Amino acid sequence: MKAVVSVHGAKTALGGQRLVCSAKVRSQQPGRLSVVQCTAQDTASSERLRLNNLSPQDGSRRKKTRKGRGYGAGQGGSAGFGMRGQKSRSGSGIRPGFEGGQTPLYRKLPKLKGIAGGMGHGLPDFVTINVRDLNKFAGEGGEVSLELLKEKKILNLSGSQDKLPLKILGTGELTGPVTVHAAAFSESARSKIEAAGGKAVEVPQKPKWTRKAHEAAKAAAEESS
Repeated sequence: MKAVVSVHGAKTALGGQRLVCSAKVRSQQPGRLSVVQCTAQDTASSERLRLNNLSPQDGSRRKKTRKGRGYGAGQGGSAGFGMRGQKSRSGSGIRPGFEGGQTPLYRKLPKLKGIAGGMGHGLPDFVTINVRDLNKFAGEGGEVSLELLKEKKILNLSGSQDKLPLKILGTGELTGPVTVHAAAFSESARSKIEAAGGKAVEVPQKPKWTRKAHEAAKAAAEESS
């Protein structure tokens, strides 16, 4: 049984240096040193790190072992890969997530709803505003549109929301008549606007592109030409 004892901080006569000693002590002869190794280190360079003296710790960086390069490498005949099988052959092996043909974990777990699951169900379809926010425009000749709400900084839109149409919701009360131009209205919002003497003008939206409608329009254009 051997124990290693390290002694630090012993300064030498050479100014600015210290001795770092390591000694091995045999338990059979306590107090007797068998091997003593001492090295002198500069305190200025060891205590203060600089960009020019940064280096990894000894043993933290090791060269990658080259597998399957003969018996002289000390890894045997199969280098730890076995005799047969897909993993013993050269090439990329198996892809990440492959579990030998059984149903992998990422297919066992349920899909999340909405945008978290990769679908557009969780994304908004409209920019919404309530009836109570339209009282600023209430009065004779008052009109509200999406462009006016952006200009008055009532709606601060950015990114993908800037391209969405406007929808009016029915929270709150309307104090005066106002003409509202929007893509959609809730039933309560439409009734409150009309009850206050205003008008709910539905703005037509951009039609959704579908292959069936596209082919029909293309066929109609060919027939007319």
